Amino acid sequence: MSGFPKNKKGKIVGYDNDQLKMPNKIIEMGLLPETLFRILYQAPFNGPMYVEFGDEKSRIALREEEGDYIIVEELN
Repeated sequence: MSGFPKNKKGKIVGYDNDQLKMPNKIIEMGLLPETLFRILYQAPFNGPMYVEFGDEKSRIALREEEGDYIIVEELN
């Protein structure tokens, strides 16, 4: 998810968890496969990204290291 363009719609397709180091909170927050999302804002200097996701338009902040675990695809 890190590096995904702002204000573009995307979909979570899976996780890069080969080393089993992904934080559980990613799943607990509801960032599940098939979830639609968009990046609202990326803070400067590798700060958190603000993500809106799901039908309820939930909003969270994710650190770049956490976003690196999430595999996404861009939707048209």
